[in-house]
Amino acid sequence: MRDKIEAVILANGEYPTAPTPLQILHKAPYVVCCDGGADHYIELGHTPDVIIGDGDSLSEPNRLRYADIIHYNPDQETNDQTKAVQYLLAKGVKNIAIVGATGKCEDHTIGNIALLAEYMRMGVNVRSYTDYGVFIPCRGTQSFKSHAGQKVSIFNISAKNLSSTGLEYTIYDFTAWWQGTLNRCTGDEFTIHAKGEYILFINYLQ
Repeated sequence: MRDKIEAVILANGEYPTAPTPLQILHKAPYVVCCDGGADHYIELGHTPDVIIGDGDSLSEPNRLRYADIIHYNPDQETNDQTKAVQYLLAKGVKNIAIVGATGKCEDHTIGNIALLAEYMRMGVNVRSYTDYGVFIPCRGTQSFKSHAGQKVSIFNISAKNLSSTGLEYTIYDFTAWWQGTLNRCTGDEFTIHAKGEYILFINYLQ
């Protein structure tokens, strides 16, 4: 997906430090910062294309300095990451990468990951890149490039008839999130066979 990225959302979790998310952020054609996520980005000498949120975590100096690019959304029924996705979708942008969505608050981390399935249902092609790997919402049978020994976890949402090729351990219709964790690739490609939705986490090669 990296070559197709139309916009990058910088969430207000821990600022990325690993090469992959940093490269995605630095090469982004359009950057949407979620509220306080803009502070560190600006501190490093960058300027967001837009800042989105309810304004509760953005510093006062930046709130004043960048008032012309702040898109306020006071809706308390969604989080800032979702507001950013909705903003981009309204502009016709559907190929989106998210960075900085994990860390700081574990509850927010779980929420941000779970929301990826919601964005997929909205018609968004989205991936969330952390310092350790990438979360990918999926539907149905899909194949991915890999390397032998690369770690993969499968978090079942609604999938049935789960099976795989190219993974070390047999998968099945998981009923708990932990059941699909810590699998490993056996070659240069793996395939998840399924009917329904699930979220993959693919670790970067160490």
